[in-house]
Amino acid sequence: MSASRPRALEGIRRATADDLDAIMAIETSVFVTDAWSRELMQAELTAPHSFYLVVERDGAVVAYSGLRAAPSVEDADIQTIAVAPHARRLGLGRALMHQMIAEARGRGARHVFLEVRADNPSAQQLYDSLGFERLGVRPHYYQPDDVDAVVMRLTLQPVPPTVEPQPPVEPLPPVEETPTVERSAPVEPLPPVELVETAPSNGGFRQAQPAVPAVGSAQPAARSTQPAAASARPGAVAAPLVLGIETSCDETGVGIVRGTQLLANVIASSMDEHARYGGVVPEVAARAHLEALEPAITEAVARAGIRLDEIDAVAVTSGPGLAGALMVGVGAAKALAVALDKPLYGVNHLVGHVGADLLDADGGPGRDIELPTIALLVSGGHTSLLHVRSLTDDVELLGETIDDAAGEAFDKVARVLGLPYPGGPQIDRVAADGDPAAIRFPRGLTLPKDMAKHRYDFSFSGLKTSVARWVERREDAGEPVPVADVAASFREAVADVLLRKAIAACVDRDVPRLLLGGGVVANARVRQLAQERADAAGIQLRIPALSLCTDNGAMIAALAAQRISAGFGPSGLDFGADSTLPVTDIQV
Repeated sequence: MSASRPRALEGIRRATADDLDAIMAIETSVFVTDAWSRELMQAELTAPHSFYLVVERDGAVVAYSGLRAAPSVEDADIQTIAVAPHARRLGLGRALMHQMIAEARGRGARHVFLEVRADNPSAQQLYDSLGFERLGVRPHYYQPDDVDAVVMRLTLQPVPPTVEPQPPVEPLPPVEETPTVERSAPVEPLPPVELVETAPSNGGFRQAQPAVPAVGSAQPAARSTQPAAASARPGAVAAPLVLGIETSCDETGVGIVRGTQLLANVIASSMDEHARYGGVVPEVAARAHLEALEPAITEAVARAGIRLDEIDAVAVTSGPGLAGALMVGVGAAKALAVALDKPLYGVNHLVGHVGADLLDADGGPGRDIELPTIALLVSGGHTSLLHVRSLTDDVELLGETIDDAAGEAFDKVARVLGLPYPGGPQIDRVAADGDPAAIRFPRGLTLPKDMAKHRYDFSFSGLKTSVARWVERREDAGEPVPVADVAASFREAVADVLLRKAIAACVDRDVPRLLLGGGVVANARVRQLAQERADAAGIQLRIPALSLCTDNGAMIAALAAQRISAGFGPSGLDFGADSTLPVTDIQV
């Protein structure tokens, strides 16, 4: 079966005056506050040194871009680029950028300039990936929004100039990421999302999952997560093909697995839209899920090389998480299950993070999780310590945060230090140049009196406040704040508490295995300290691939696949989103 992405796409061609109506329809829908006038756009299309392209899809213009470059002149300018809302996440923006750059090079330009909104980091990342460098900022450039413009430049290798423009281009490349709508104008009201393919396609064919040996009746010190092929429960399927949907926070995840083999893992993130608020806004997250779900499902199915009606089941995160965000995913999963006449499994988000360790991010056959294990799950919304005896039916909550989650603390401290959202990667970056022993910040709930009552619980609110007060004292005294040292010392305090309690749980419970999950696991110091302390205690450490640590649909599909293989029945259609779903409820 072919794994190529189905699309009705005529391609990119040179714009003409006949395209003006279609271009203006996109222009006014994308650049709401300062769209160019019809007269200005017409003048641009017909200017002697302008080069405008359009993308046609299903017979209609869905994107356009413009370049101003006189032949043999060293400097060229990308004037505009825009993609219609319904045609986003298809790689059109990147394809147009490549053609603009190629045309500038063909006309003998040495440099290509553009301007991008300072509040649009996703567009800046796209241009960074194409080799543009940042030259400076033009204050208050975008009006009436009063937003600065970042000036960027791409340096081209010199080639012999040619007056004639390049002919229309080859078919579009495969989807790489979300094209960000950008030019000297504001972006659309709805947040852009980014599609990230974190697993290779199945190469145009579907590989059956190898048979799994049955687990003996006697309980060994460590056992496999894989259920026996001859399960006591009726209806068990050895390697079910499951599509999983995850919408518990700000990332729309759709994953497809066959047993423990990862076929596709597509993530659409609205993080850039939340950055302006310094944290996740539930209403914005829910709207972004609505926008992203259908194309993400289409992308996952194409990458997996399957037909949608071939799946054995649909799985979805039913909780815990943001109520509005969860409802979008649950509603979509129910609709999909009914339309396809497939069973539906509503599963637990936190247990799904444990299930992520079953998968090989490169699309290999996956691996077993030796059980029992202690699992430390750390993200923006959760900090939990679990005792997992069985992934399918026996998970115990040992402790969790009693106030801020670790990820929240990273975001709030980053704001105190003047670093952008999300705070985790920013603190990790600047902490690399700091001294983790420079400042002794408090370790919450680690004193003997606290350990008696909250041995496995976490608290980061006091640590966050301590950092804020320390910074305030320096600023009040007129002294510079050593941002790198503060970041490194804060990061060390968080990592110390997390691993101190996780290792204690392993020792107390006589479980020589520790599994880490959640987005905060991407923090370099957390991973490093985990390995150091696990090695010192003789504990086996397991960390899934970083692409599977953040919220994703593949982990939800993997957990549901384990439940199906163990013979558990579907959830039905009468369940709803549960923002406080207990971790002991593996499936609703």
